[in-house]
Amino acid sequence: MTADKNPNTITAEPAGLLRRLGALLYDSLLIGGLLMLASIVITVPTEMLLGAETSAKVSKTLLAWFWLLIPLLFFTWFWSRGGQTLGMRAWRLRVVCEDGTALDGKKALIRALCAVISWLPLGLGFLWSLFDPENRAWHDRLSGTRLVVLPKE
Repeated sequence: MTADKNPNTITAEPAGLLRRLGALLYDSLLIGGLLMLASIVITVPTEMLLGAETSAKVSKTLLAWFWLLIPLLFFTWFWSRGGQTLGMRAWRLRVVCEDGTALDGKKALIRALCAVISWLPLGLGFLWSLFDPENRAWHDRLSGTRLVVLPKE
């Protein structure tokens, strides 16, 4: 990792597919726990307040929104605060803008939304990184970001 003129600019080797998937596996466990917690927080009070029949409809709708929002907020929050999720820290990865600077909240949200596009056609957007000269996936290209491997300390 080297710094350019700007001390906040990161230049490092691009991350490969296996590292990406390893970090994503770690993060999936964390997100799964958050989704389970959200499910409990939503279903128990709604059933107590509305009864079983009505709460099933309300819970389903609320859970659908939470299951979409929690992963988006998880990645957006972590990427805009240091460029790393907990899984990415374990695999020594960081997401940066094309110029090597840190992501802001808007750029992190755009990347998170574009990652959905990478997953939709059976993960083809992630597999693209195997053929891309810079190891970038679709969501990296679409959001103007890149995933880099940090050196061992």
